[in-house]
Amino acid sequence: MFIKEVPGVTAKEKLIGLLEGSRGTYISGEELAERIGCSRAAVWKAVKQLKAEGYAISAVTNKGYCLAPGTDMLSEAAVRRYLRGAAGEYDIRVVREVGSTNTELRKLAEQGAPEGTCIIAMSQTGGKGRMGRRFCSPADTGLYLSLLLRPQMSAAEAVRITAAAAVAVAGACEELSGRQTGIKWVNDVCIGGRKVCGILTEASFSLENGGLDYAVVGLGVNVLEPAGGFPESIADIACAVFDESREDLRSRLAGEIVSRLAEYYHSLGSPELLEEYRKRLMWVGGRITVIGGTESFGCTMLGVNEDFSLNVRLDDGSVRRISSGEISIRKQEQGEVDK
Repeated sequence: MFIKEVPGVTAKEKLIGLLEGSRGTYISGEELAERIGCSRAAVWKAVKQLKAEGYAISAVTNKGYCLAPGTDMLSEAAVRRYLRGAAGEYDIRVVREVGSTNTELRKLAEQGAPEGTCIIAMSQTGGKGRMGRRFCSPADTGLYLSLLLRPQMSAAEAVRITAAAAVAVAGACEELSGRQTGIKWVNDVCIGGRKVCGILTEASFSLENGGLDYAVVGLGVNVLEPAGGFPESIADIACAVFDESREDLRSRLAGEIVSRLAEYYHSLGSPELLEEYRKRLMWVGGRITVIGGTESFGCTMLGVNEDFSLNVRLDDGSVRRISSGEISIRKQEQGEVDK
């Protein structure tokens, strides 16, 4: 089978696609060159580049090249093997390093990139979270992904996309790790009460109709713990989904997340999405502190409404509805006094 000619796809990208599809089997340099449509020297050069990036490729005279089984390296070909449904038509782009997947994808969105364009990075140098916070994005142990959507909805409904992403990540992590997840309203996924994923949805609004022009939903998952552990600033609040690496771990997780998100995206108002979100919602019935701007107050968390706004009971017995925006919450520890 020859590689389909796709504009902008390099010999290196075609090569890793072939090796991924024949993992553990040697393919001669001559055959690879013929199937890719390049010279054997170009194949050798591409193999050299891939090995420098960390791919475990062995080369044996008279046998050719082979990608070792057990390798966990992100690639478009590997991710595509785990896509299903509508996600199978998405434009998947895997890069080794980027400043921020959200920033890069927003640039493409402004240039007219279609819905379903997805950037996946092995590391970020400028990862970002809500409220301008920096998101720790170490190389080779995390999954950093942004997906472009062009929904027909109002700005007020955009929180549904974030909720869908949270449920997609939670479900994918449970499916592949067997560990129970929880969702910290509105956009964090946790395991054992510690954060494994943060989600940031950024949108552009149409001045003509007040709706969304596009939305970029970005997420960062702590797939494995970095060598030396997490930075001291987050060591007490972060953890990894998996204890050890395995073959195609991040590619499989990426494919599962994107597939689930694509399914939920086409049914954002469904009772199923709300049910899946509610059953994982953390701290329901417990004391929390709501923090927003200059305001901070203690209350009891009651749950989420159909629009994913938060219901809380104030100490005077009244119930207040909290929208996401620039609001955050944290759990109150036993004996903590409201400020």
